[in-house]
Amino acid sequence: MKKIKIAQIGIAHDHATGAYASFKALSHMFDVVGYCTVEGDEFYPERLHTDCFPDNERMTLEEILNNSEIEAVVIETEEEKLVKYATLALQAGKHVQMDKPGGEDADEFENMMRIAKEKNLVVHLGYMYRYNSFVQKLMQDIKEGKYGEIYAVEAHMDCLHTKEKRDWLKRFQGGMMHFLGCHLVDLILSIQGLPDEIIPLNCATGFDGVTANDYGMAVFKYKNGVSFAKTCAAEPGGFMRRQLIVCGEKGTVELKPLEWFVRYPEGRCDQSTTASVMMKKDAEQHGWGLTWDKLDKTPASRYDAMMEAFGRMIWGEIENPYTYAYEVQLHRVVLAACGFDIDYKKEIIL
Repeated sequence: MKKIKIAQIGIAHDHATGAYASFKALSHMFDVVGYCTVEGDEFYPERLHTDCFPDNERMTLEEILNNSEIEAVVIETEEEKLVKYATLALQAGKHVQMDKPGGEDADEFENMMRIAKEKNLVVHLGYMYRYNSFVQKLMQDIKEGKYGEIYAVEAHMDCLHTKEKRDWLKRFQGGMMHFLGCHLVDLILSIQGLPDEIIPLNCATGFDGVTANDYGMAVFKYKNGVSFAKTCAAEPGGFMRRQLIVCGEKGTVELKPLEWFVRYPEGRCDQSTTASVMMKKDAEQHGWGLTWDKLDKTPASRYDAMMEAFGRMIWGEIENPYTYAYEVQLHRVVLAACGFDIDYKKEIIL
């Protein structure tokens, strides 16, 4: 297959360096033409003039949008500008890999997806856990009924951010629920579908005088259980406590840590996951003393599988399992979890 010419718009997102490096690593699939900076990027001067973003690969936004040979772009601007630049790229006829979650304007996000559908262009969002190998296996097992009816999902994504980063969260109504909690909402929605009720419980810890919602919490009520997403930016050891627990009538699965770093002598750093499974039949047979069945830890890049899937979608080898309508639905549910007064059950018409 012919390599896909791709360029990056923006360097401000926390995943900007990882995304650009991943596209370069996938040299069998992508021809990385270059990148451009936009407003907001000036606050991250340490990322410029580096091996990741060298000066000789820098372009202008107009050069990227007006170059018909560039088939795809990755949008890694500040969070609130993602949809703006993704829409410009789609209007220019380019496939889009866009980081998450897509701003705080439901109509603007939906309009972006409508343009993509009308032009038959791929829009692929950067929900990295979708490509975690254990998460993918879990989703397949759930689909095949291994764990029976799912009645609860418990999802944590925590960390210890600086005071400055926690202050930065004030730009979002949902704070951490918008910034990182969206990953968890995606997992819950994928597993259980649309909830009957969403109860946002976001708040500020107040530590170090921070008034932003650095503690994100949302409860999702279903007919037979309650699920929750919890994300905190002020938790020592929080990164190692990132976890996904799925409770079904036939068994329980725990991914914990959901990701942890594996560092290699040559400097490369991958993420790994530990998975544990407890089936009802085994618990009934062996009683309270039964230990969990621990599964192997599998190091993998956070981004490579995600970006490779994006390329295969452009090539037409696979379809995006996350449809335009699903992404619109997810965006609405994320906003509801952030405390926005939004009808997340409203019919989606694209």
